[in-house]
Amino acid sequence: MEQAPSGLKLFGSWASSYTHRVQLALKLKGLDFEYMEEDLNNKSPSLLLYNPVYKKVPVLLHLDRPIVESVIILQYIDETWTDRPIMPADPYERAVARFWCYFADDKLGPAVGAVFGLAGEDQKAAVAHVHENLKLIETELREGAFKGRRFFGGDKIGILDIVLGCGSYWLAVFDEVMEVKLVDPEAFPLFHAWLRDFEEQEEVKEIIPAIDRLLEYARGIRQMMLSLKDTPTAAAPAATTTTTTTTTTTTNDNSNVAVESGSSV
Repeated sequence: MEQAPSGLKLFGSWASSYTHRVQLALKLKGLDFEYMEEDLNNKSPSLLLYNPVYKKVPVLLHLDRPIVESVIILQYIDETWTDRPIMPADPYERAVARFWCYFADDKLGPAVGAVFGLAGEDQKAAVAHVHENLKLIETELREGAFKGRRFFGGDKIGILDIVLGCGSYWLAVFDEVMEVKLVDPEAFPLFHAWLRDFEEQEEVKEIIPAIDRLLEYARGIRQMMLSLKDTPTAAAPAATTTTTTTTTTTTNDNSNVAVESGSSV
């Protein structure tokens, strides 16, 4: 691998899809880096120093200068190390890729996150909302900007593949933990085929956590969220504090559950 400049360090969390985005980009670029695992319940002084505004992962430290927010980090990596590009060369295509990255964090991710915290009819409605968003991506793959491509980035993984694909392994976890099918191969054949291809790439396999560990973690978070949902109103102040923490855990760059968020740029 290409030797990274001294001080290339990544602060992240093992189950965070946002952390995995940056790890994958660095691997695709062939860059070495030092990885610092963060305990998100007891954040390190370094994390709070380097990201004092949002206080979350990932943070990439390059030459003692911090870069935060996963999509911004991806663009920084691509602009700093120009070999093996992950952004399109054409300005219009770059704009399209940025738009759909925003869509993933602003629309699709929060919809998936809502499914995780609901049950019964509310969960069914949330699943339907996820499917509405996936239909938009399926349409782009079938007849839009990404028609006929192996990956969203073309023949090779690009920034949108990284943003949409990292965290995709949680979909299988959701299937088992909540018994819901978010990506039906019959309803979304092109997206499903892309996802299988993405997950088979060696660089992707290297960053995916063990499925047993993901299942154990997801079951714990799901049980906590459902129990908080059923907490009596009298306990509202304490429940509100805990629920905010849990929701943050599942919906932003600080997340341990692989859903996207409008908090990423």
